[in-house]
Amino acid sequence: MHGLANPARFLRMARWLMPLCMGVGVLVAAAALGWGVFLAPAERLQGETVRIMYLHVPAAWLGMAGWIGIAGASFAELVWRHPLSVIAARACAVPGAVFTALCLVTGSLWGRPAWGTWWVWDGRLTSMLVLLFLYFGWLALAQASEAADGGQSRAPAIFGLVGAVNIPIIHYSVIWWNSQHQPPSITLGKSAISGDFLWPLLLAMLGFTLIFAGCVLARMRALLATRQADARLRRKALGAVEAF
Repeated sequence: MHGLANPARFLRMARWLMPLCMGVGVLVAAAALGWGVFLAPAERLQGETVRIMYLHVPAAWLGMAGWIGIAGASFAELVWRHPLSVIAARACAVPGAVFTALCLVTGSLWGRPAWGTWWVWDGRLTSMLVLLFLYFGWLALAQASEAADGGQSRAPAIFGLVGAVNIPIIHYSVIWWNSQHQPPSITLGKSAISGDFLWPLLLAMLGFTLIFAGCVLARMRALLATRQADARLRRKALGAVEAF
């Protein structure tokens, strides 16, 4: 793990891992969506609207996974000062925010025929909306830190760790409160979902997770390249000043 903190070593690994994750992820996600939309049966009570699940559930998982990635990178930054920790956190933020927004949109589309309304202020939906606002706040804080002191501030890392409190709230909200959202259908070691729906759902989660990983790696490579280019420009500018 510490060896991957070396930017050169990380770039060598990411050069082949990023397209592999993206390529396999797109193929697996497309196959899962095709299976879920065209081959899986309609649900007995929800009918055809249940097919939104194959996009909604992976989006919800990856929205939370993105913030878990931010929190993990923030912890590494504060404790071990890993060189790539700041870049890893920034790379997770935008894909995580996109998947969180996608979760809210698809959940609203699913809720309209299932609940008769686009939105309810129950624990699960509200905590997911809070997660989206946390992403926006973290991105604004990270941008301000980058502009003010070149990203040396520890404020985004502290915010990333504090915001992680919302992740267990999202997960347990349907258990702690009387929620209109259904309770967890998949728990450790067992599932309440029929195999006709479960297997394409698991395949979709795998495919979109690989796409997410590919996006994070691509963003890390781009952010590293930008920082290296900025460092070269600063060195050139300093050399020109000294020569003058």
